[in-house]
Amino acid sequence: MILVVDVGNTNITCGVYREKELVTTFRLTSKMLRTSDEYGIILLDLLRVNNIEKSQLEGTIIASVVPKVMHALVGGITRYLGTPPMIVGAGIKTGIRITSENPKEIGPDRIVDVVAAYEKYGGPVLVLDFGTATTYDLVSEDGCFSVGITAPGIRIAAKALWEDTAKLPEVEIKKPKSILATETISSMQAGLVYGQIGQTEYIIRQVIKETGYENLKVVATGGLGRIIADETDYIQVYDSSLTLDGLRILYEKNRKK
Repeated sequence: MILVVDVGNTNITCGVYREKELVTTFRLTSKMLRTSDEYGIILLDLLRVNNIEKSQLEGTIIASVVPKVMHALVGGITRYLGTPPMIVGAGIKTGIRITSENPKEIGPDRIVDVVAAYEKYGGPVLVLDFGTATTYDLVSEDGCFSVGITAPGIRIAAKALWEDTAKLPEVEIKKPKSILATETISSMQAGLVYGQIGQTEYIIRQVIKETGYENLKVVATGGLGRIIADETDYIQVYDSSLTLDGLRILYEKNRKK
């Protein structure tokens, strides 16, 4: 078994794989600073609750967009799980060619997603990740990753509404019964959800127009991706485990034989 760890701006999402089978998942917040001991003990407890002992783990791989948690997290995993984790970053074998102007600027989470999408669905493929930011990453048919689009995520937009306007409340992000809202809460929900759908469809159409990829596969992931994917025919696949699968694939490509 291996432990895969995706450190995002909001959550740390963990998964345990037995070969290619995702056995279990669990989450921690990434907004709270912890010591290495705290990370180690929490991870051990979460693994035990899921009937997994550290002796069953062969190793760990981490992709992180939050540098400030890495020292403590890596230290906790190394001390309490017994092996130093593999880190997604420069020098790791991916199976794709990163041909953007500055490959070092590309976030590890985006690399993980495109590796998984290309391995699972082939190319050309456009990968949408609805996280804190909404990202659109393109991999060509021959495995080149050179194009990425970054937009504010739906949670960022929602937070801006209720934090920067005095009278608008915090609302649940969900699709309202109709876009024709008649009161404040559904009005905000309509703007957030239908606005994201409109942005998504326009960007996909523009990518197809400028690349000429009429056979483009569009794959979505991320916490709020299901809401958007269910409302548009432009997204062909919603894959909730895409990022964790990508970490597993990268671990397999880079493990010492």
